[in-house]
Amino acid sequence: MLGYDLAHWATFFAAAFLLNVSPGPDIAFILGHTARGGRRQGLAAMFGLWAGAFCHVLFAAIGLSAIVATSATAFSLVKWAGVAYLAYLGISALRSKAGAFDVKAAEVESRLSAVFLQGMLVDILNPKVAIFFLAFLPQFVVEGAGPVPLQLLLHGVLIIVVAATVEPLVVLGGAWLTARLRASTRLGLWLDRSLGALFLGLAAKLAALQR
Repeated sequence: MLGYDLAHWATFFAAAFLLNVSPGPDIAFILGHTARGGRRQGLAAMFGLWAGAFCHVLFAAIGLSAIVATSATAFSLVKWAGVAYLAYLGISALRSKAGAFDVKAAEVESRLSAVFLQGMLVDILNPKVAIFFLAFLPQFVVEGAGPVPLQLLLHGVLIIVVAATVEPLVVLGGAWLTARLRASTRLGLWLDRSLGALFLGLAAKLAALQR
């Protein structure tokens, strides 16, 4: 059960590592929140994305991702829900009246849960992520190594584990830089606007996505 040779694991972990270190929307999302709210907000964004990715792994394991990949209606519904949500986040950040660092401790705590939820929903509402897991994970299914859903689940979880060796370093690096810039209220406003632009850019990219 779940027995693989060394070549299998070497190929899988090399691919998973390259996927996680390649710049993409996830890294941009994490860096945007780290720059805006520091290390804790960056970690909240990161954990939210991991939660969303885990949901996609479960979807792939039980076959729901196949519906999104093969049904034009399901694909469009998920895609446009994601576009609308990203656009909402972007407009909200652009309209922010307070600087990113001009918040009370209680507001920071409540914001962390909101950022976590944002990360999770941004990942779940991206059909490209569903299609990625559906296309990537089956390549590492080995006949006779166990039930296919279990093999998909194992490899999907390990992709997130590999992300845990890369993305925390992104948060720490971004937080280190941000800590040296925190004194400026104008900078906080600029970071709000930048995060808003990032969300709108991601929304536009998702809107242009074709099956």
